[in-house]
Amino acid sequence: MNARVPHDVVNALTVDVEDYFQVSAFEPHVSRDAWDALPRRVEANVDRILGMLDEHGARATFFTLGWLAERHPAMIRRIVDGGHELASHGHGHGRATEQQPDEFRVDIRRAKAILEQIGGCEVRGYRAPSFSIGTANRWAFECIAEAGYRYSSSIYPIRHDHYGAPDAPRVPHEVAPGLVELPVATVRVWRTNLPAGGGGYFRLLPYAMSRWSLARINRVERRPAIFYFHPWELDADQPRIDGVSAKARFRHYLNLDRTQGRLARLMRDFAWDRVDNVFACGSGG
Repeated sequence: MNARVPHDVVNALTVDVEDYFQVSAFEPHVSRDAWDALPRRVEANVDRILGMLDEHGARATFFTLGWLAERHPAMIRRIVDGGHELASHGHGHGRATEQQPDEFRVDIRRAKAILEQIGGCEVRGYRAPSFSIGTANRWAFECIAEAGYRYSSSIYPIRHDHYGAPDAPRVPHEVAPGLVELPVATVRVWRTNLPAGGGGYFRLLPYAMSRWSLARINRVERRPAIFYFHPWELDADQPRIDGVSAKARFRHYLNLDRTQGRLARLMRDFAWDRVDNVFACGSGG
C-alpha cells in the first residue's frame, strides 16, 4: 500500500451535488413531493468543499442537480466564480434506468438550460444519478449527445447491487457521435475491476487503499483517474432518515466524520483539476 504517488499526472476531482435526502437509497422513504419541506444542507456543505479546494489549490467539476440550482443560485455562481466546472447531474435525480427516452431527454435538457442560465457558462458534462447507464439503456447516450453535452461520466465499471457495468471499458471511449464516456476510476486486479473512484468505498475502506489505487492508475497505467464524492459525505450532523434498512444506514452514515480529513489528504497527495481540463473536453475556465 506504499505505492509511490506520481506528481506529473493530474487527476479529475468531481462532486455530485445532491442533498442528503435525495440519494437513491432513500427514495422509498422520502417522496419527491416532500423535498421542499426538508431542511437543505447542501449549500453550507458545498461552501466547505470550495474552501478546501481553494486551500489546496485544486479545481473540480460539480455535477449539479437542476432542482438544487433553482433553489440555490448563489451557490452555483460561487462554484463558477471559483474557477470550477459546472456540469449536470440531471434535474430531479431520477435514475436513467427508471425513465423512458422522452422523459430522460426532457430531464437532461431542463437541467442543462437551468444550469447555463444561472451559471452563465456552457455546461459540457453530464453524470447520470447512481451511474444508471449500462448495456440495457445505451439509448441514453444518444439523448445526452442530442442535448448538447460533450461528455458523460455515467459509468462505474464495477459490480454493485445498485449500479455498475463491470464489462464496460475502463478508459475514455466514444459512446455516440461527438460524445465521450469518462468512467469513474477502477483498478484491474485478477481480472476484476476494483473501485478506486470514491463514493462509499472511500469512507468504508482505509485511506491507504484509495491512495494505492489512484497511484497505481497514475504510475502503472500512466493516465488520470476520475474521483467523486457528495457534499453530504462531509456532514456528520445531517438529519437521519427514518425507516431505512440497516444496510442503507451503514452505507450512508459510515465514517461521515472522517470524510473531510480524508479528502484533505487526497488533495495533498495528488494533483487535481476539473474534468474538462484533464480530458480536454472543450476549453476550461
